[in-house]
Amino acid sequence: MAKVLRDVWILTDSGTTVYSRVIDPRVNPQLFGALMSALNTFAEKVTEEGMSNFELSQIRFSIVKRNKFLFVASSSNKIKTKKIFAELRNISDKFFELYPEEQLKKWDSNIEIFDTFEKVIINSLEDKVK
Repeated sequence: MAKVLRDVWILTDSGTTVYSRVIDPRVNPQLFGALMSALNTFAEKVTEEGMSNFELSQIRFSIVKRNKFLFVASSSNKIKTKKIFAELRNISDKFFELYPEEQLKKWDSNIEIFDTFEKVIINSLEDKVK
């Protein structure tokens, strides 16, 4: 797949960011995770499905929810959402292949085990230099 995603966050449904690759260092991954979790919970109360994407200026944030995890990515709003969701589903597939459900059930909340995940999804991520 193409390098279409700018930033990627993987969050537990409670808002803990277990993995992030963020270009802008001003974005705190844990604060972002808490915000996204709160927004998603609110959206689930208002609608049945919750939130799938939203835009700020020229950046689109897309969300895929799987197995009590939120996979969030930012991208240009010029990229088709279908392509972004396909990329996020691909990333979530790789995440659950690398970290199977049995391992996640025993997980002790140490997010360092996810540090190497970027090597697996590097082909999905835009280069950091802008």
